[in-house]
Amino acid sequence: MGLLSLLRKLKSRDIQDMRILLLGLDNAGKTTILKALASEDISHIQPTQGFNIKSVQSAGIRLNVWDIGGQRRIRPYWKNYFDNTDVLIYVIDSADRARFEETGLELQELLEEPKLAGVPVLIFANKQDLLSAARPSDIVDGLSLTSIKDRAWQIQPCSATTKEGLEHGLDWIRKNVK
Repeated sequence: MGLLSLLRKLKSRDIQDMRILLLGLDNAGKTTILKALASEDISHIQPTQGFNIKSVQSAGIRLNVWDIGGQRRIRPYWKNYFDNTDVLIYVIDSADRARFEETGLELQELLEEPKLAGVPVLIFANKQDLLSAARPSDIVDGLSLTSIKDRAWQIQPCSATTKEGLEHGLDWIRKNVK
């Protein structure tokens, strides 16, 4: 067996690459989630002004995560990142009830986007460690998530700062996205 054949065999060994688009309103915790998944320091997070890209490897899957800023002025540019998305992770600040309507409208626009048609959606209901956090079932009802019929979806309660629930979200991706 030649060196080139050996390298090809090693490269293809059970590693599946996925392109993940990480979206949500500003201050929802997207970058904190990404850094927590990458086992990086989360003590000093700055608002994302453009985008962050990280590869996170977990149980035979390499997640190439595109974390795009969520400020209102950046959201129109989200569409530039839709191509070739395998999974959409949408992050909701569960403690910011005043913005549930806004986050619901943004999520609905994403679900109607032709380039994201059929793309599975993992919704991280972040900041569950806060007393004021809405329960995931309340978010499902409030955002009418049960009306999503054209793709696989999951709501996952989590806390980016404690990492609780993040691995369960990755498990869902591993089991439901091919």
